[in-house]
This record gives sequence, C-alpha cells and structure tokens, in this order.
Amino acid sequence: MTTPRRTSDKAAHTRGLTTAPTRRLTTAQALIAFLAQQFTERDGRRHRLIDATWGIFGHGNVAGIGQALVECGHAMPYLQGRSEQAMVHAAVGYARQSGRLSAHAVTTSIGPGATNLVTGAALATVNHLPVLLLPGDTFASRPADPVLQQLEVPHSGDVSVNDCLRPVSRYFDRITRPEALIPAALQAMRTLTDPAATGAVTLALPQDVQAEAYDWPAEFFAPRVWHVRRPAPDPFELEQAVRAVRAARRPLIVAGGGVHHSAAEETLAAFAASTRIPVASTQAGKGSLRHDHPADVGGIGHTGTATADALAREADLVIGVGTRYTDFTTASGTLFADPAVRFLNLNITGFDAHKLSALPLVADARTSLEALGEALGARGYHVDPAYETGYTDAKERWERRVDAAYAADDEDARPTQAQVLGLLDELVTEDDILVNAAGSLPGDLHKLWRTRSPRQYHLEYGYSCMGYEIPAALGVQLAAPGRPVWALVGDGTYLMNPTEIVTAVQEGLPIKLVILQNHGYASIGGLSESVGAERFGTAYRHRTGGGGFTGAPLPVDLAANAASLGMHVLRAGSVGELRRALAEARSADRPTCVYVETETADTVSGPPPAQAWWDVPVAETATRPSAVEARKEYDRQIAARRRHL
Repeated sequence: MTTPRRTSDKAAHTRGLTTAPTRRLTTAQALIAFLAQQFTERDGRRHRLIDATWGIFGHGNVAGIGQALVECGHAMPYLQGRSEQAMVHAAVGYARQSGRLSAHAVTTSIGPGATNLVTGAALATVNHLPVLLLPGDTFASRPADPVLQQLEVPHSGDVSVNDCLRPVSRYFDRITRPEALIPAALQAMRTLTDPAATGAVTLALPQDVQAEAYDWPAEFFAPRVWHVRRPAPDPFELEQAVRAVRAARRPLIVAGGGVHHSAAEETLAAFAASTRIPVASTQAGKGSLRHDHPADVGGIGHTGTATADALAREADLVIGVGTRYTDFTTASGTLFADPAVRFLNLNITGFDAHKLSALPLVADARTSLEALGEALGARGYHVDPAYETGYTDAKERWERRVDAAYAADDEDARPTQAQVLGLLDELVTEDDILVNAAGSLPGDLHKLWRTRSPRQYHLEYGYSCMGYEIPAALGVQLAAPGRPVWALVGDGTYLMNPTEIVTAVQEGLPIKLVILQNHGYASIGGLSESVGAERFGTAYRHRTGGGGFTGAPLPVDLAANAASLGMHVLRAGSVGELRRALAEARSADRPTCVYVETETADTVSGPPPAQAWWDVPVAETATRPSAVEARKEYDRQIAARRRHL
C-alpha cells in the first residue's frame, strides 16, 4: 500500500492551512486496507474482525478486489473457494465457531457469482451469524449497457442481480462513488458486530468503482475496535421475571443459540444447578449444558427427547433463553399444552423476546441469567424436590433408549445410522466437533447425541441447508485448528456440494467426512410417506417401467468421487470395519473420508420416533388411500394447536 501523504488545495494555501493526511488508493485497495484494521472486543479480549477473504475471481472483481488482495500482501489472508455458496457456508462456520467475534469476507464476480451468494446469505442472516459479502456489480458509469452477465431491468436502470441480496442481508449498500465507501464500510462493521442485528452484510461493488482511485483520509485506516456489548436487563422486566419464576411450579428452560452466542454456557450451568430448573435445548442451543449435567433433559420439540417434550407439555412457565421458537421447537404450536402456561423470554432482540406473548427480558443472555440467578438465589429459590426427581428419573429412562439405539454388538453387520452415531460416541472426546445441517441426521443427533463441550454440536437448522456441512467444516477447522472436525452427510447432501473437498486438500485442513449412503432422501422419504405422498421422488434408484424410481440403486460411487477430489477414503462395510475406520480418520492429519452404507431394515433397532408433531399440510382432497388416511391424522393433530395469547 502507498504511504500517507499530505495534499492541499489552493484555497487552503491562501489561508495558510493544509488538509489532513490522505492515501491515494483504489476503492478496492482502500476497502481491504480498512478491513485489515477492524477488531472486536468483548470481556476485555480483542479479536480481528475480518480474519480472511474467500474469493472466486471473474471480470467483475479480478482487477478490483483481486488486485487489492495482491497489493496488500499478508495483511489480508486469502482463501480460494470452488463455489460461491460454499464460500459463504465456510465463512458462516468460521463465524459460529469464533463466537461471532471474528468473521470472513467473500468476494465474487458479477452475475452468477453474485446470485450464488443468496442461499448462503439467507442462512447467515437466519442464524444471526456475521459474514461480509463483496459481490462485483455492473458499471456505475454505464459506458456500455449491457455488459457481460448483466441482467437488464427495463423499468429501472439502477437495479442489478445484486439486489437479490437485499432481503437476505442485514445491511446492503451499493458503492457507486469511491467516497461513498467510508460511511458504508462503517455501517457494515456496525452491523456485523451488533449482537442483536448481525447476519449477512452486502457491499455491492461496481467494477469500475473498484478500480477508481481516490484520496482517502488516512484516519480511515487507523485501527478501530468495535465493542460487542452485553446489555443488562431493565430493572422492571427483571422484577417481573423473578416473580414469574417464583410463582411457577413446573418451570422449564429452553436454551437456544443465543446461549452460545453470548458464551453463557457456564452461567446457565450455574443457574440450573442453583434453581434445579430442567434445561431442554433447541438444535442451535444443544451443548449449552453437558449431556451429563443433572438438569440437562436433551433436545426439545419435534426432534426432541421424550423427557424434554413431556416436561414441555406440563410446564406452567417456559423460560426461553436466546431462542427464536421455530415450529420444530414448539411442535407447530402443539407442544406447550398446559392451559395456564406462560412464557418468559430472555433475548437480546425485542422481536424474539416478545414471542408467544411472553414476559420479555431484553438483554444479553449471560447478563440476564446472572441477574436473574442472583435475584432468585437471594430469595432461596429452587424447584420442588419431587419435580426434580421426576425429570431426573425420566432422563435415566431416556438414556437407556439411547443405549439401545447405539448398541452394535454384531461386528459383521451393516450398521444403522444410529449405530454410526453410537460408534462416534464411543470415540470422541470434548475436543471433537460435529457439523451437520439437513436430512435425517439432525433428528437423530438432536435426540441421541451426548454433547461434551459447548462448541461440539454444530448443527445448522435455522435454514437446514443441504450442502452446508463440508464447507462449514472447513470454516470450523480454520477457527479451531488442532481439534477433530467431523462433517456428517448423507448421500443426498453430499451430491449437493462436495466441491470444497478440493479446498480442504489445498489448505491441508484435516477434516473428517463421514458419508452415510442410504440411496436417497431418507428424511423427506419418511415425511412423504407420513403425509400420503408415498415417498415419491425421494429414492436414488433406476426408473422402472411403471414410471417410478423403484428399480435397483443407482451405481454411484461417492467414495470414488471423494477420492478423485483428493481425499483419503476409508470404506466400511460392517460395524467392525466402521469402528476401525473412524478411529483411523480421527487420528489422520489430512482430509479423510469414511464411507459407509447404512442399514435401513425395520428389523434393526433404530432411534426412537418423533416425540412431538410437526405441521406439514396434507392434501384436503385425494383418491389414494394413503393420502386420505394421512389427512385424518393431520386433522386430529391440528385440533391441539393453539395460539399463546
């Protein structure tokens, strides 16, 4: 980069004054130099905000951001991706593992490179995880319309495909003049570091503006620290919360992702130990307590445990901590069944704190738990011992069901999916991290997995995006070097997005990929059957004469595919082989894949079924018996749905 210099204008010289120091840089060079000097601070610890930039280059960014990355040298590390969507997933994985205190930027060319960001951006924003998107854009000066990959909008000259990113971004701006970068960059950093508003942030960069030079104020590039605040609860709301808890006979805590984002795990553990209130967890909140904490009762909702869901049905006060209350958590409005049930929501966003007509406690999760715990402790509060004994006994019964699902005594048998998890359960320590997002695995993991540490369970279920797991594992591994990182995928998910295996090989990231081959969409197949759609279009099989996909499994060799992309591959055909392959993969210092075909026969013990309902509307009129029967069951279930007012 160029060094600071002083410039002056004629009027300033006439007055005997000079202007402030400036640096003459292109807009792209200025942006990269600015990003390299941004930091976060929370609880006295400083972190670099934008730790690296992922990029795939085309004509829309190669001469701008691409050249700027070359120009800056080691000041901004560069990571080479293979798919624009996957780069965002990797950045999201990094941000989550970093506690939202560090993030990555992602740069693309215009056109398809930019629109490929949309899915990843939506995932980041849904999950409140920071990522900075820097898509190239068409010319601001419009020397020729249309340019390559430009979508013309006849009724609006200032719209480009980048506008697709507006509804999925927490902040969006198009930098049509170099000097407009200054306020836009500052707003972007503010949004990325706001614990209540963070998500995807998009700065669309016209390719001519990227390369345009400008005299930038030198102070724009000075180190800047963004404090990540921990807002305290309002005294009135806190007193209301204390009264609500003290009045409850059967309270239940629902721990969401906000517990992790706030690093409130130890505070929650102390709160639960003091009050003896049981703690259930959403997919994002699992791991808030260790599985063996006395108050931990496992996952809640459609994919939850019998213990947690039974407590939810009888709870008279539900204390949500950092949760959005998705339909999986509430069983589509059917789970919290007590006629007098009320809600108390500890959340940093007022939007989520007021859900289900709750008493709101709008504050940081850790700060609010500390304040609530102190107030309750001062008054000697804890739940009735009989209530504690009841959920403790129920938890022990559920653990026996987990043991039964995990049991794999026949070393020569083909394993079930639950047995794959059981073999992993035997192998891992608190250092291991599991990454998953979609398919049938999230349900099994939520019900069965015994989480040993706060960052072990990395389940993206806000957007449930197939193809997230492999690139996210790269981001997690970058944020947690030296820890074993497992990406668990089915064959359907693997085929969605295997490209970043190449990046893992290139960067020497020793992720462990487990491919469970079950020849189709197992989760949607089961759902399809339950709603009368007869598993239509969910199997990976040859088409038969009748027009359906009921023939032999397709001769697709995913293990060979992973090997062709550079992974070391271990094939496992039995429980014994899988046990050995997982152990070898865990100790490997290079990207390693374990490939296993899983058993799906009904005669083999599997995980317990869903313990709560999920609303997927069923055809109201149909001639096929399966759909008619499914509609009867649907009508029976929706009768229990309620609005909490």
